[in-house]
Amino acid sequence: MNLKLILFILGLPCFAFSQSIDKAIEKHNSNTVEYISVEELVQLKNSDHNIKLLDTRQPTEYGISHLQNAIFAGYEDFNLKSIQDKINTQDTIIVYCSIGVRSEDIGELLQKAGYKNVFNLYGGIFDWVNKGHQVYHQQEITKKVHAYDRFWSKYLKAGKKVY
Repeated sequence: MNLKLILFILGLPCFAFSQSIDKAIEKHNSNTVEYISVEELVQLKNSDHNIKLLDTRQPTEYGISHLQNAIFAGYEDFNLKSIQDKINTQDTIIVYCSIGVRSEDIGELLQKAGYKNVFNLYGGIFDWVNKGHQVYHQQEITKKVHAYDRFWSKYLKAGKKVY
């Protein structure tokens, strides 16, 4: 077999797994919750201190790191009653997860429950960190980010991956 052909075949898995966050979101989301970009969120945080950030990941992920002042909402165990005293229907609510797939599901539930201003952080905590923004473990800045699993971790290009 030709050496170029062998190298091409061996290189195919690399191309197959070099998918971007954009392509993953396009594949897995239905755009039912309006997106907000990392840059738009930074501007919003700087101008309006009344936004609510909801972390829709698992407790272990949130425990490693989260956006500053984020409220843990969860995903598999999401229960609106557990966060209703922290948010109201008129708040600007930003939901996020690793890249924005699970958070879309929680955003849909919030919309169905009557919350008016719900946005999904495009690219999630991964894009937030990839663009140089800080995450927190409790009240301390950390470089650690829960990378969910080996498959999804390919989208996290910065920070220290934790599983």
